[in-house]
Amino acid sequence: MWIERWDPEDERFWKEEGGERVARRNLAFSVVSEHIGFSVWSLWSVMVLFMGPEYGIDAAGKFFLVSMATLVGAVVRVPYTFAVARFGGRNWTVIAASLLLLPTVAAFVVMEPGTSYATFMVCALLTGVGGGNFASSMTNINAFFPLREKGWALGINAGGGNIGVPVVQLVGLAAIGAGGGPRLVLGIYIPLIVGSVVCAFRYMDSISSVRNDTGAAKAAVREAHTWIMALLYVGTFGSFIGYSFAFGLVLQTQFGRTPLEAAQITFIGPLLGSLIRPVGGRLADRFGGARITLGNFVGMGAATGVVVVASVRESLPLFVGAFIALFVLTGLGNGSTYKMIPGIFQAKAEGKGLEGEAAAVYGRRLSGAAMGLIGAVGALGGLGINLALRQSFQTVGSGTGAFVSFLGFYVACSVVTWAVYLRRRTRRGSGQGPGPGEARGAGEPGAAEKAQVRYAEV
Repeated sequence: MWIERWDPEDERFWKEEGGERVARRNLAFSVVSEHIGFSVWSLWSVMVLFMGPEYGIDAAGKFFLVSMATLVGAVVRVPYTFAVARFGGRNWTVIAASLLLLPTVAAFVVMEPGTSYATFMVCALLTGVGGGNFASSMTNINAFFPLREKGWALGINAGGGNIGVPVVQLVGLAAIGAGGGPRLVLGIYIPLIVGSVVCAFRYMDSISSVRNDTGAAKAAVREAHTWIMALLYVGTFGSFIGYSFAFGLVLQTQFGRTPLEAAQITFIGPLLGSLIRPVGGRLADRFGGARITLGNFVGMGAATGVVVVASVRESLPLFVGAFIALFVLTGLGNGSTYKMIPGIFQAKAEGKGLEGEAAAVYGRRLSGAAMGLIGAVGALGGLGINLALRQSFQTVGSGTGAFVSFLGFYVACSVVTWAVYLRRRTRRGSGQGPGPGEARGAGEPGAAEKAQVRYAEV
């Protein structure tokens, strides 16, 4: 149904007139739909485990299949972000959930030896629609909750969606363990998709006051911080989704694990990375997003260094342990980087001389517009990871070369985080003005300096 009046910031409306109950109901069914969307998006990370020699597809070809799913999932996040205002949150959730039937039914029909590689590629491309559900779901839920509860609600929504990745891998493990084939996995998800469509239609709502702010979107595109944060999100979420798609295939190809042996390990990293995402946000709240993000990238670089050593020595226990640690760090980084975005644009508003509600409105407009773009660009990191692994296996027969390049990228992200969001704070601390919580007198810094201080706190 369409809701004409929606004012969650009004305490009476929220508590006494049922606003909170309606918002939580929509959140619950949004999580269900987004969760299944993530599972469908990562479907081919499971399908390739079933594709033995009889399929006639080498490791490079399998990496390319999962890469195409990642690419489409990243690209469609942009239009999905704007679809909520155009069609309504409930209506678009029904449409987006219904679209998940295309890749699952298509794969169910063709998933057998003898099918052409081009056909498999089309099926993999279609699964990308599941990646768009994150953007529209976050946009929709953002409109339902008051500012004081957005962090909690968006965290639940994002975490519930991300867990769809290890869940489909667990389903794949169960299917392999039971002696079933890939159609068993697909046969489980087709009725779940239909159920999510029915639930969205019956229990969700659309808010008529939600509008697309094209002015804010254009301003976000022109803002340098949008692209800097997109780069950092490539390093965190891009790594999470890229490794989720590729981990099982690496275990099979480089370490000779059977589909069952690979499936027994594959789900652990994505599961831990999904569950720990809210912790990254909590740590960012307490210590500052820039500090947590910097420490996180340093940790990711160290873990990747161990992965390189394990890859060269062909040590499976060391490789798996370091990779799971890397997954955990990607989850922490997802939380801390996403938490930085609203604070950055709030600081930007203060740098322009805005104060109070004017600064808050400016920050909300630009951060909301930037999040969709940052999420889309960040997901492209998964494409880069799978293409790099494909090239590495083609040229040297292992993933070592790709892992070395990932290490270099994390070092670059560490430098960017420090240089943009922490370096000037350190210089200010050496005599350019008082820090947060210190006394301010005649030497009080101007708006631009205050904004720079805020960057370290985001």
